Amino acid sequence: MSKPPASNDANQKSSSIAVRLVVLLLVIVTAVTLAYFFRSELSLEALAARETSLRQAASRQPVLAYATYFVIYVVVTGLSLPGAAALSITGGWLLGFWPALVLTSFASSTGASCAFLLSRYLLGTMVQQRFASQLEKFNEDLDREGAWYLLSLRLIPAVPFFVINLVMGLTKMRLTTFWWVSQLGMFPATVVFVLAGASSPSLRDISQQGIGSLLSPTLIVALVLLGTLPLLLKWIVSRLISSRSPSPKQ
Repeated sequence: MSKPPASNDANQKSSSIAVRLVVLLLVIVTAVTLAYFFRSELSLEALAARETSLRQAASRQPVLAYATYFVIYVVVTGLSLPGAAALSITGGWLLGFWPALVLTSFASSTGASCAFLLSRYLLGTMVQQRFASQLEKFNEDLDREGAWYLLSLRLIPAVPFFVINLVMGLTKMRLTTFWWVSQLGMFPATVVFVLAGASSPSLRDISQQGIGSLLSPTLIVALVLLGTLPLLLKWIVSRLISSRSPSPKQ
């Protein structure tokens, strides 16, 4: 005698949750392990100590250097590991401004998208199902204005990028929207760090001053103002549209 459909659905749901929990555990273990063993290797100080060997390896096999840099950057950002800023600076110094800018820009958005998908698969689906009625209005607002808010968050350096990746994974935002907005929104900060590396003759100079020295108060204020620009443009556009709309007949 076959089980009732309701029982089958419950079993499938329980199985799906179990699989997600196992994957979540594996992701956490992998991230913690990599962070423990490589946390010092990806610091600016450790990279600066290998300046000569890094430069020699990149000059001998530039294509391999590009590919290795891209993969490492995707893994770091995809698993929300520390070290992305140091990698961006090192990439600019090692590969040159334009190659590093292209690779870093696409690697950062690719890694962010991986973190976004992990968050959605592991937690986002369950959150949306569990709180479907409460999130209905929020999802409607996100469909209409989510790109503007995401762009603003990406442009403000005070908001950690990995937090944005994980939180947006809990929403119903489309992956394509998340990707192109992240690509655009992270670009200014990418330019700052890559340019700092490309402009410096030695990584030791930057490591002695610290990464924080690159973000001067003036630059931080400029980036914050840049982050408010999308919302300001949205407000102006909405005002123009409403002013041109015909008023309802009395």
